[in-house]
Amino acid sequence: MNGLRAGLSQIEAVAVAVGAGKEDVTALLCLPATLVALGAAATGHSALRIGGETCHPNEKGAHTGDISAEMLADAGASHVIVGHSERRADHGETDAVVAAQAKAALRAGLVPIICVGESLEEREAGRTLERIESQLAGSIPEGIAAGDFVIAYEPIWAIGTGKVASTDQIGEVHGAIRAWLSGRFGPEAAATLILYGGSMNPANAAEILAVTDVNGGLIGGASLKAEDFLSIYMSAI
Repeated sequence: MNGLRAGLSQIEAVAVAVGAGKEDVTALLCLPATLVALGAAATGHSALRIGGETCHPNEKGAHTGDISAEMLADAGASHVIVGHSERRADHGETDAVVAAQAKAALRAGLVPIICVGESLEEREAGRTLERIESQLAGSIPEGIAAGDFVIAYEPIWAIGTGKVASTDQIGEVHGAIRAWLSGRFGPEAAATLILYGGSMNPANAAEILAVTDVNGGLIGGASLKAEDFLSIYMSAI
């Protein structure tokens, strides 16, 4: 819940820097619903893509205040985040709801970024992988292809706290996610991108992105300033 029209210059700065982009790196800004159309327009001919932060499972209807995947696509979005830990906590979104949202995203032609992650209590109890695998099983809809969605691992205890999981911890979870995906999708699992989302910033991005099966980052606070976001982007290309 950040961003006003006055901040569009930050989006424009990112768009200019990304330019034609790199074929093997996607730069994406997921914006509040009020800025999706404006943000899409601000990208011009840049390779920078625009996404939404959530969507309702239904295409339309009596759901005052919600936004559908079709509305996001109509506004110029290409992706949408579903199941972010803050949505799960603040709005009670269950794995089943997240799976329905991901299915809605596919229906509208969007790429769903499905978030999973454990709490501090779950990590300290040694239940991290159990929790992650449970969320994967419940949040990835049936009938989806491995290349049609993205997974974002966000240890809840590292979001907005300045705490960052160690590279060993990140590698363990990302490896477990890849193994779980392989169990479900077979060789096609290699097509699923797995992002790390837990206080990634310009200082630690290169080290985290070098970890096996970390295919990118779901950037939080560092995405609010073009300079910081672009520093991370440069670490990926």
